[in-house]
Amino acid sequence: MHHYRQALLRMRQGESDREIAAARLMGRRKAAQWRELATARGWLNVQQPLPDDEAIATALGEPRRASTTISTLEPHRALLSAWVEQGVSGAAIHAALKRQHAWAGSYSAVRRLLADIRAHLPPETTCRLDFEPGEAAQVDFGAGPTLIHPDGLPRRTWAFVMTLCHSRHQYVEFVWDQTVATWLGCHRRAFEWFAGVPVRVIIDNAKCAITRACAQDPTVQRAYAECAEGYGFKIDACPPHDPQKKGIVEAGVKYLKGNFLPLREFRDLADLNAQAQAWVMQEAGVRCHGTTRRSPLELFALEQPLLQGLPAVAPDLGSWHRVSVHRDCHVQFERVLYSAPFTLVGKTLWLRATDAAVALFEDYRHVATHPRGLKPGQRVSVREHLPPEAQAFFGRDRTWCSTQAERIGQNCKVLIEQLLSDHILERLRAAQGVLALLKPYGRDRLEAACARALAHDSPHYRTVKTILSTGADLRADTPPATPAGYGRTRFTRAAAELFPHPQQELLH
Repeated sequence: MHHYRQALLRMRQGESDREIAAARLMGRRKAAQWRELATARGWLNVQQPLPDDEAIATALGEPRRASTTISTLEPHRALLSAWVEQGVSGAAIHAALKRQHAWAGSYSAVRRLLADIRAHLPPETTCRLDFEPGEAAQVDFGAGPTLIHPDGLPRRTWAFVMTLCHSRHQYVEFVWDQTVATWLGCHRRAFEWFAGVPVRVIIDNAKCAITRACAQDPTVQRAYAECAEGYGFKIDACPPHDPQKKGIVEAGVKYLKGNFLPLREFRDLADLNAQAQAWVMQEAGVRCHGTTRRSPLELFALEQPLLQGLPAVAPDLGSWHRVSVHRDCHVQFERVLYSAPFTLVGKTLWLRATDAAVALFEDYRHVATHPRGLKPGQRVSVREHLPPEAQAFFGRDRTWCSTQAERIGQNCKVLIEQLLSDHILERLRAAQGVLALLKPYGRDRLEAACARALAHDSPHYRTVKTILSTGADLRADTPPATPAGYGRTRFTRAAAELFPHPQQELLH
């Protein structure tokens, strides 16, 4: 209404419509219409006070519409209003009208009606949040440049950004993935970068931090909860689909993409992170921030003493995973097999992986711990985790057989050595079978049976067992052992042993 009051004041001073138009207050035709309206209401009388803006607006009435044509989409106004509230784009609405309602109008008609609908919607309002020094930090991931991965293939990197809400000082680290282990490691290095821990960390609902997003009762990832407990900060997850709640770090990621990444070249991930840290300290940290109007490093000098101190011993951060015990008594994690007790075959366990070890838990009961760092395809096995028969089999190897045979006697040692030295047939089970005869028959009888079997050049499990079961080892006529061979002497001795009275055998 200001230009109407100025034109009215000039009319009172005797200026013509041409002079008012020359002053660029309004055109000559509009000035003539305004002069006619002011004369009718007596506002050109210099004796009367100038009307206020409300009186002028009432006299002018509602502005005329530019067009009185009714849109062909007017019958669909309610439907379009609902789609606008859902955030559907104009192009999608135009396509849906053509597909679902056989509407043949142009996109311009849709755009005009959407503008009219949005003009009658209540304006969106917001509130800027202020944070005390050391009160909070905000965390987010942003897309980074594509580099050559150590496996030789190009892969996209991701920028982990943690911003202190009061000073706007940042920690930036580029990583290959957004896994739980990477998330926890970035938090550790960020707190060490700041030399302190904020009271709470504001995050979105990334799967590496929140397993179930909810505005009131979000479910925190088990490993991230341990990280928060170890460092002493609170996790503040934003409501779903509401990134404005962490707008500080959102603006920081946007600033990183627009001011650091363009026009730079990076050899590898290490070079990228080195340049990012130098950029934070030499450029981003010393700039005049658009909101605080002070440099982030200047405010950080005041905020850092108010951060919580780092723990004396850094928490042992680990990621939790659900794994199943397969029939071979092993679980698989990152393509490496780790053994578990055979009694847990078929059950689901919790696996906690740290940088140095892998621990298995049945609910909250610790089951096993294995060293980490093996290559995919390798296996870590503990003999006690196997079934008893498997433990017995693997425990009675060649070394064990030789040691046990030496304890029994010289003849047993020689027989076992001959069994294990066979170049054609694997006879480990035969050696184990011979040593198993120690329990039912005793040391002396087994030693005598081995001596008798060697004397007949028959170092076989069946021979030793037959001698013991028939009691032939108890006879005092055991011949001395002879070298292996198939000569006449060997056959005569064997025949004499088996047939001590040949003529009686012939009679039968």
